[in-house]
Amino acid sequence: MDNFARCFAFTLGAEGGYSDNAGDPGNWTGGAVGRGELKGTKFGVSASAYPHLDIINLTEPQAEDIYRRDYWATLQGDELPLPIAIVAFDAAVNAGPRRAVNWLQLAAGQPADGVLGPATLAALRRGDALLLAREALVRRLEFSTQLSTWPSFGLGWSRRIIALAGALTA
Repeated sequence: MDNFARCFAFTLGAEGGYSDNAGDPGNWTGGAVGRGELKGTKFGVSASAYPHLDIINLTEPQAEDIYRRDYWATLQGDELPLPIAIVAFDAAVNAGPRRAVNWLQLAAGQPADGVLGPATLAALRRGDALLLAREALVRRLEFSTQLSTWPSFGLGWSRRIIALAGALTA
């Protein structure tokens, strides 16, 4: 299985199928609870990120195309070692590519500007990929605990991060 396929499989499993939980800001086309239309999330593709997409009828191949184009390519996934790639990819789908890169940069001791440039790539390549991936997960968890939605979704996010940590060496 190639790196994209492995990352896609993990994230697809973590995201699951269709959800229209009204308390999830990502399920609203306006990106906030009660703003816009409640269209939901499917396979991790959210109404807030794709307000004009027919979320409920989204197919897995369509989601894969979106993942490859908007997340994998943005993260330069083919340039990253697998432990870092899977952590970055899942974070990008869950919280956006800029935040995912931010957490990688913090893990690698780089200025956190959310842009995956040559300096960040070089730092990620010269470091211990497994340790950097774990540190990025810790940064993600730390960020998540500060969100107002933590009381509602924190347990699920924690389970996902722990499962992801386990997938790093599998």
